[in-house]
Amino acid sequence: MTKLTFKGNKSSLPSKICMVCKKEMTWRKSWAKNWESVKYCSDACRKKKLP
Repeated sequence: MTKLTFKGNKSSLPSKICMVCKKEMTWRKSWAKNWESVKYCSDACRKKKLP
């Protein structure tokens, strides 16, 4: 696992596209342990996902 440190420049952080709303999500420290499995930008999008 690579250690990411925030240097004050969001463009250097990894990002993904939300599977529901298609917006770009930038890496957050709270997602550090499970970044590979993050698919949705919010709880609202998680609730809207297709079954």
